[in-house]
Amino acid sequence: MSSTVGAVSSTTNDVPYNSHLEEQEDDAPNSISDDAEETEPEDDDDDKELDLGPQFTLKEQLEKDKDDESLRKWKEQLLGSVDISAVGESKDPEVKIQSLTITTCSESPDLVLPIPFTNDPKKSLFILKEGSQCRMKFTFTVSNNIVSGLKYTNIVSKTGVRVNSRKKMLGTFSPQHEPYTYELEEKTTPSGIFARGTYAARTKFVDDDKKCYLDVSYYFEIQRNWGTPN
Repeated sequence: MSSTVGAVSSTTNDVPYNSHLEEQEDDAPNSISDDAEETEPEDDDDDKELDLGPQFTLKEQLEKDKDDESLRKWKEQLLGSVDISAVGESKDPEVKIQSLTITTCSESPDLVLPIPFTNDPKKSLFILKEGSQCRMKFTFTVSNNIVSGLKYTNIVSKTGVRVNSRKKMLGTFSPQHEPYTYELEEKTTPSGIFARGTYAARTKFVDDDKKCYLDVSYYFEIQRNWGTPN
């Protein structure tokens, strides 16, 4: 059974830092110039570099603060039922993004995006209906060590003009055998003649140490109705 975290509810083993659940989103008007040269969306990560100090394995972290009762209880709550004898020898966490899914309204089935993505960079991965309500959901696993400050970013452009930039701090996650599932807030796709067409997108998952676990670029379309790319 997977652990699910979202904007409304979370399990005790998912996001211990609720203050980290912050989202930034910038939207441009639907009117977009078709004369601009189409380019891949650029990364908008302007976060300052932070000195997070030395890294420790899980075993070293537990041993380091074993005499501090409050820290020990907090770490036990964070780690949950993790088998320390099986993990914790590596200082670097390992995060594997297992699936990206776009949950749509009842008239269309969910869109499961393949990982790895299509090898054809110019082929649209999926088609969304204009004015429809959609929600992004992703599933990932964490192993070896705690991943701190896992962040999702998504940048969308049309004909070379950035139309949407979204950042979401997912939180800090301990290693466990079951995958985590995270759902973003529901959004409505733009509509109208200027909204229809092909979009370029870039999706990334990065932690506080600037370690990137997934960085993919792809194309999708917004059309009058749901459909399958040719």
